[in-house]
Amino acid sequence: MSHFTYKAKKPGGAIYSGDRDAADRYELYRLVREGGDEIVQFREVGLSKGLNLHMSFSMLTNSVRMIDKINFARNLGSMLEAGLALARALSVLERQTGSKSLKKVITDLIEEITKGTTLSDALAKHKKVFSPLFISMVHAGEQSGTLSDSLKVVASQMDSNYSLQKRIRGALMYPGVIISAMIVIAILMFVFVIPTLLKTFTDLNVALPLSTQVVLGLSNLVQHQGLLLLAVVIMIAGMFYWWAKQIKGKYVMDKAVLKIPMIGKLVQEVNTARTARTLASLLNSGVDVVEAMAITANVVQNVHFKAVLMKAMEAIKKGDLMSKVFEEETKLYPVFFSEMVSVGEETGKTGEMLLGVAHYYENEVEQKTKDMSTIIEPFLILLIGAAVGFFAVSMIQPMYSLVGAIN
Repeated sequence: MSHFTYKAKKPGGAIYSGDRDAADRYELYRLVREGGDEIVQFREVGLSKGLNLHMSFSMLTNSVRMIDKINFARNLGSMLEAGLALARALSVLERQTGSKSLKKVITDLIEEITKGTTLSDALAKHKKVFSPLFISMVHAGEQSGTLSDSLKVVASQMDSNYSLQKRIRGALMYPGVIISAMIVIAILMFVFVIPTLLKTFTDLNVALPLSTQVVLGLSNLVQHQGLLLLAVVIMIAGMFYWWAKQIKGKYVMDKAVLKIPMIGKLVQEVNTARTARTLASLLNSGVDVVEAMAITANVVQNVHFKAVLMKAMEAIKKGDLMSKVFEEETKLYPVFFSEMVSVGEETGKTGEMLLGVAHYYENEVEQKTKDMSTIIEPFLILLIGAAVGFFAVSMIQPMYSLVGAIN
């Protein structure tokens, strides 16, 4: 978000000064026009404070945010459609972007375009920023003379994937926060509360039940071997992370996720939606079907879905129908998906059919992520209740034994 100072003219002709935050100069013009006034002069002062913090983080990570890439594709497509030359459109985007990382990339793109390099080839030199999907769709747009349309399609594609990721993260955030809070509270109890009770039980020479001994043992471990315990946990987590990134580990983990109740179905629909959306965008942009399948396989995260797409690509190379492959893999891709692909192959409108499939499963995922918090909440309540109950019984039971001994 940038901060602007400006002079504007009211309908009666009066000139006044003002300042406000806006994403760019175009939004500033729109906001002022909505009030019935007209911009006469403006100056970009800098970034709003909230964005300065985020920009500093982006500079440290030297990465380009997904939302910046979406806006880049969408705005570039709009300017090309309006008749601006590619180099000039890029120059406008370079001046208006608030991301220093993206600004450097656009500056390099302008230099390459000036030398006569195509946009797709220039983008290919920044593969850490632009995905194979982005580059391929731009290349297809250049070949067909519909670059502006291809850029708008890729912006829509990235926006859909970005929204899908945000919905899933939002659904998982609630249980993540609750479980993290439970762990922190448990550690504080082990360090500050339980040692006091332990001293009391020791002084009174109370016989301790098994559950109390377990709690006190954990407390003693956290107190005296906390750093060692933390180091062991970090080491185990690191080893598990490394194993999960290996081919065999990823195969096992991706298979296990699909077996988890409720989560497995969501993963299936997310991968189906992503496959349909990506493949539809590529085919509708004129990308060769074999290349489109290869790119889609790279976009899909789960190795089992990726294997099906690679198998379908090999079938296409042999002249077979890819719908036959999907029909054999209904445990991963739903029957509806294979049926729509089959209809698309028969009618020659595979891209359009897949776009409908993408909308359907994206809506399904959206509804499931909305319901997930409601469904998970009772389980979290039971988990918290069980933990609190176990702790309470472990601490109260010795007290009852003490009272019984006194009586």
